[in-house]
Amino acid sequence: MGLIYLDACLLIYLAEKHPHWASVTEVAMARTSAMLFAISPLVKCECLVGPIKRADPDLKRAYLELFDQHVSLSMPDIVYLQAAELRARFGLRTPDALHLACAQHHHCAAIWTNDNRLARASQGLARNIMG
Repeated sequence: MGLIYLDACLLIYLAEKHPHWASVTEVAMARTSAMLFAISPLVKCECLVGPIKRADPDLKRAYLELFDQHVSLSMPDIVYLQAAELRARFGLRTPDALHLACAQHHHCAAIWTNDNRLARASQGLARNIMG
């Protein structure tokens, strides 16, 4: 069974019940029953900024419950070294390079995102599932 790494934007759509993208994400996940979905500490960090900034404990709790539904991947030093390589080679922003490096390190089958830049730099690993 393989892992699909979920970019933070997809969890944000789900937790905050985006009027269009949440259902697109849910349908894509439902169609992929043989895979497990994975996230990283960076995904958790990016997702929690909004509810903390808005002082919204209910939304924060919704995110924490959503995190528990997915495999949590570690980010050892080697991930950061690989991210530096990716930034230098592809001009990615640091968070995007870290997401890609984490997924590569853990041998994920794919990264799902709504970011075409990440999809282009990943050489086929990342795909924009929004269209």
